[in-house]
Amino acid sequence: MLYVFLFSIFLIALSVLLLGFRVFFSKNGTFPDSHIGSNEQLKRKGIDCMSSQDLQEQNKKNIFELSK
Repeated sequence: MLYVFLFSIFLIALSVLLLGFRVFFSKNGTFPDSHIGSNEQLKRKGIDCMSSQDLQEQNKKNIFELSK
């Protein structure tokens, strides 16, 4: 039972080390930015994050209502 517990702790520690290898061992180690607004491929297609698109649509609606 103790061997299974120690082996599982070893596997968890190894997986954390391997998943964070670039973050732990590189000079400018940072986690990759996974935010949609910073993705260059999506920017080229005109896709932005939901909160930014919602704000843009609300501004369009407010401008339309003010022009009446």
